[in-house]
Amino acid sequence: MNRRLHRRITTASAFAAVLALPTASLAQIKVIISGGFSAAYREVLPEFERTTGIKVTTSSGGSFGNGPNTIGAQLRRGVPADVVILSREGLGELMAEGRIVAGTDTDLAETPLGVAVRAGAPRPDIGTVESFKQTLLRARSVTFTSSTSGVYLTTTLFPRLGIADEMAGKSTTAGAAAVARGDAEIAIQPMSELLPVPGVDVVGTIPAAIQKVNVYAAAVVAGSNESEAGKRLIAFLSSESATAAMKKAGMEPSKRHIP
Repeated sequence: MNRRLHRRITTASAFAAVLALPTASLAQIKVIISGGFSAAYREVLPEFERTTGIKVTTSSGGSFGNGPNTIGAQLRRGVPADVVILSREGLGELMAEGRIVAGTDTDLAETPLGVAVRAGAPRPDIGTVESFKQTLLRARSVTFTSSTSGVYLTTTLFPRLGIADEMAGKSTTAGAAAVARGDAEIAIQPMSELLPVPGVDVVGTIPAAIQKVNVYAAAVVAGSNESEAGKRLIAFLSSESATAAMKKAGMEPSKRHIP
């Protein structure tokens, strides 16, 4: 066999061997995300996968609180994850427990609390602190989530307004979907959680004097075998590539990115 033919056979064999490599050799990362950033994330994720070749598997969990399905609770019981995306409060808790790779935490976006009613229902007055308070007192039922914003409402805002006892009897943690079904009258949640829900009308944001702006952040989970791929995802989500999707979902890019 002459050298040229031998070289061609060798090159062809090597190329065939590369094609035969399992697709598992490509980076695959697992993400656990809370609801507040989900709409923007799901809109831009296909572009990230297309341009990087990195495959992403996504599951969900609450940012904060005592529930069994919070992101923290999942990590504590061993649910595998490479990246988490959640409220800054929830991430801070995970960082304190040593569950995050130091220096990878990055603020992505922020969004204020808003109010929604069932589509077509009269829009209540929430323009001032007093009118917002009276709207809550008149409402038959109010719903939110059990995560970061719900904790703020029940432990800080309602007591501050002097209506904690009244609200305890008519509050649920079913979220805005309950308003769309007619099971609750008013939802109070981050704007990014209200805008994607079909069947509700967003009234607006709560007054600035009692507002809580939720900051959503991402980080690589300690022990991840795909930390570099995770960092690439976080860099993509904090870049201009995700800005339009953030704004569409009722968020603004965070003013305080952390390298």
